[in-house]
Amino acid sequence: MREMDVLTIDVVSDVMCPWCCIGKRRLDRAQVLAPDIEPVVRWRPFQLDATIPANGMDRQDYLDKKFGRDKAAEIYAQIKETGEAEGILFAFDRITRSPNTINAHRLIRWAETGHQQDAVVERLFELYFTEGEDIGELSVLLDAAREAKMDAELVEEMLATDRDVDAVKKEIELAHELGVQGVPTFIIDRTHILVGAQRAELLADALVQISQEPSFGDEEGPG
Repeated sequence: MREMDVLTIDVVSDVMCPWCCIGKRRLDRAQVLAPDIEPVVRWRPFQLDATIPANGMDRQDYLDKKFGRDKAAEIYAQIKETGEAEGILFAFDRITRSPNTINAHRLIRWAETGHQQDAVVERLFELYFTEGEDIGELSVLLDAAREAKMDAELVEEMLATDRDVDAVKKEIELAHELGVQGVPTFIIDRTHILVGAQRAELLADALVQISQEPSFGDEEGPG
């Protein structure tokens, strides 16, 4: 790896997606397994369901409509088991609202400026999946901002406006244009794409291999 080059990982993700939470945990572990690689991780927005109202909707109603009650129970039991293997204690029974995540993605976008994205994303996953908080609620987003040491007063002012709503939606559109259909999707060095919550070992191998490629650092591909 040339010293001047930085390996970027753009993670296309939605904070209401449990597989994205698992994917983050595996990416964190991959970086431990590849200690010589110090990537810059950037979290990019996606919405699993953009039709959810701005104030969210009842969680059980959402699951019943999307999967059916029995199928949803089966799906989330499997996810819970996978999460436990990664040290994530999913508490799906605590979740009462399925949120519209546009405002959460705005917060994540703003957190990139102060290098607080990782902390914000991690806390939003915890709030939603283990504490059952409604991450569509502005007060919950402000709590996450404070805990990540963001300027909470500024965040509150911006959340009260439509600032960057269009920018977030355009990023989501770009993800669709790039062929992203499911999340998490890892875009490594702007050109290499891994779809799904890949095992930490596979992610670590990919980081090492890509950093050793002759083309590493070229400015082609999605920016």
